[in-house]
Amino acid sequence: MQHPSLSFDLRVIEDNARILGRLCCDKGVIPVGISKLIAGTKPIVRAMILGGIQTIGDTQLQNLMKLADLPLRKMLLRRVLLSDVADVVEYTDISLHTNGVVLEALSRAAVASNKTHEVILIHNFDSLPDTPANGFGTEILVEQVLRLPGLTFGGICSQLACYEDYERGVVETGCTTDDSSYSICSADFAGSHSVESLSGADIAGVVLRMPEKNSSPSLTQLRMGSALIMGLGLNTTLIPDMPQSAISLEAEIVDIKEKSSVYMYSVYAEQPNHELQFNERGFRLRALCAIGKRDVDVRQLTPADDGIVIIGATDKVLILDITDANTCYKIGEPLQFHLSYQGVLQCIASEAVSKHYWC
Repeated sequence: MQHPSLSFDLRVIEDNARILGRLCCDKGVIPVGISKLIAGTKPIVRAMILGGIQTIGDTQLQNLMKLADLPLRKMLLRRVLLSDVADVVEYTDISLHTNGVVLEALSRAAVASNKTHEVILIHNFDSLPDTPANGFGTEILVEQVLRLPGLTFGGICSQLACYEDYERGVVETGCTTDDSSYSICSADFAGSHSVESLSGADIAGVVLRMPEKNSSPSLTQLRMGSALIMGLGLNTTLIPDMPQSAISLEAEIVDIKEKSSVYMYSVYAEQPNHELQFNERGFRLRALCAIGKRDVDVRQLTPADDGIVIIGATDKVLILDITDANTCYKIGEPLQFHLSYQGVLQCIASEAVSKHYWC
């Protein structure tokens, strides 16, 4: 196996999709798998399909183009560019919108392609009154979608957990746990329009506290990415009873030497742990791994061996203290690391990191 390597356990991803899919369906919620973390990688999306996912979403149109031949619905999650409307109609089934000018262009592209495209409108709950993003503005856009040929109105959505992966305020105010915001939207539109989708962004942990299916929950669609792939919920917290072992990074040891602790904890290397004390600790066993800052931010790595400490990194190598490691390592052996969400994004994008899929 070529190193450094990023490995995906497709069985875990399939099982996660099946578990969360059943939880959603039991509560009357449609699950949507999000592929932006893995850049539309086909083997992983196929694992989601085997787990029961029937709709996939992504923020990048190019990623959805890679999935054109897979039997599932495709949803574009970012606002559509005017220059992309033809490709959006060609390669996706659903897209999210806030702008009437773009909707008109999308309608023309759909008619020209003899296709029907589903539109979901983004409703921002934190918008100021009397702006196009509040309920009144959304209502106007609904009327526009219903008038335009080639478009169908699929529903409304909100981005509840998108900015920097944190939405502490949402949890503290209870908006997601009691679906109050979605209830307001449902009341706004249910009287005059058929709303198929009331969609929320990656907030998988909320599913466990939603009403049962027979109680008609306001939220009808949940978009899940890191939950399916990494077992992570809101604010990157671990989802109970959900495995977080689907992804691992391996990097090969290229050097092991006994070094002075003062030299090893060199100020010339980037220190990921600012609490490290650079005191004289005698001689320590130092290892170098063939992965560096140009591949991944080393602060996003956690050694699988809890006896290993990351000291820092250069552009080319990762510097480790393996003195207290639980295993006796040799040059040429791979070391395994756990990754944060951002770490996975960086390794996926790096051409120097090989990708492997197993089941």
